[in-house]
Amino acid sequence: MKTQLMLFLAAFIMIFAGLNYYIGIRGWQAFGRLIPAGYGVVYWIVFSFLAFSYLIGRFAAQFMPDSLSAGLTVVGSYWLAAMNFFVLALILVDLLRLADRWLHFLPHGLKQFPAVTGLVVVVAVLGIVLYGSWNARNPQLTSYDLTIDKQAGSLQSLHMVVVSDIHLGNIVHNGRLMAMINRVNSLDPDIVLLPGDIIDENIGPFVEQKMSESFLKLKSRYGVYAVFGNHEYIGGHAEEACHYLSEAGVTVLRDDCLKVAGSFYIAGRDYSSRERFGGSGRKELSAVMAGVDRSFPVILLDHQPSHLEEARLQGVDLQLSGHTHRGQLFPFNLITKRIFETDWGYLRKGDFQIVVSSGFGTWGPPIRIGNHPEIVDITIHFTGEGK
Repeated sequence: MKTQLMLFLAAFIMIFAGLNYYIGIRGWQAFGRLIPAGYGVVYWIVFSFLAFSYLIGRFAAQFMPDSLSAGLTVVGSYWLAAMNFFVLALILVDLLRLADRWLHFLPHGLKQFPAVTGLVVVVAVLGIVLYGSWNARNPQLTSYDLTIDKQAGSLQSLHMVVVSDIHLGNIVHNGRLMAMINRVNSLDPDIVLLPGDIIDENIGPFVEQKMSESFLKLKSRYGVYAVFGNHEYIGGHAEEACHYLSEAGVTVLRDDCLKVAGSFYIAGRDYSSRERFGGSGRKELSAVMAGVDRSFPVILLDHQPSHLEEARLQGVDLQLSGHTHRGQLFPFNLITKRIFETDWGYLRKGDFQIVVSSGFGTWGPPIRIGNHPEIVDITIHFTGEGK
């Protein structure tokens, strides 16, 4: 396993360095003539700092002050997004240049002044990054009106708010958490559900910014329930995260199932690959739901929208998931769309329904292009006509 990890990291660093060199050399070809003689080294030092700031901030954090590590990570996060769009833009430019060798359609003046093309690319990427940053900080409200064909005790309907993938940390800080909580409270929900990736790996900012106290201000009639995603485990602080969230009034379900208000069940599955981070594998869903009276509605929280047939066969009525971010940055939405049966939105398969959220926060680049962050507002009507 260690050898595989080392090979993966080596391949990743080589590809990462190669892509950045591609951007750097194209930038030099565009603007090199404008840089005074002897100052080329300054260009490469500044560029290398941008290119590797995220990796240095993340993987050398133990050797530097927290504030420096956090600063490098934030700068590098923006560069990751810019890198993505620089690569796409430069590939397009190079394809146009290649086609021009045969078709000769590019103006001669444009070819004589590569700095013009370079400036257009830089301005375009800067515009995309600025828009994506604004977009990532302005979540939309996505509403669903669903029906479950079962009785739910005395309840005729249930109003739930779902917030996945908050990724609380240095980027999604306590100020944004409070804005989210205020918006959720304004919806006056019966129940609040958090389907994983609440904390973004490092629990330090959560503790230092006293985010537990913020969670205590989250209001609902039947409580706040959560499951863990991959990021609670990646940071190695899952047990601490569980402690602090529980202290803040959040019920963390780790392969557990609870009956709420004598009317419906909330089942919560732990992260599907938690054993990769030193723990044991999660329970089978049949074990999680052992003893559940399936004549009552069953709502499942599972971070990843995978293996949907298992939930359907176990009699789950509604599954709530996140994880995908709907790709977060174009063109990664094309990948998530291929990986998951549904990477965002609503899907129904017989009596089984699933809602996948694009999430509230971001991972890595604090930017979204091709999708929106969201808070999900769901009203479920219990028809009482079920079995």
